[in-house]
Amino acid sequence: MSTLRNKVQLIGNLGNNPEIITLDSGKKLAKISIATNETYKNAQGEKVTDTQWHNVIAWNKTAEIIEKYLQKGNEVAIEGKLINRSYEDKDGIKKYITEIVCSELLMLGGK
Repeated sequence: MSTLRNKVQLIGNLGNNPEIITLDSGKKLAKISIATNETYKNAQGEKVTDTQWHNVIAWNKTAEIIEKYLQKGNEVAIEGKLINRSYEDKDGIKKYITEIVCSELLMLGGK
């Protein structure tokens, strides 16, 4: 059961084109946003779709694959772990962010 600790699996669509950052060390970082949808019927029997957005980052070889093959709208399956971090914005206000660090990526849907 220890492999279940801090494990995330999602299937969704990219909400925008990947943001690729190449660090001074040569390492690549890819940032993507994935939308997942859940559909249900409300109390009035109307169909409701709830969309959740997830921030995903990937490093090195996975980032290179994302850079080369993915674009807005593509469907992907990802596996990774949750991380939380904070930073100060330009006005000195502390911001908190939760991201998924992608360890596995599967491109879904045909071209």
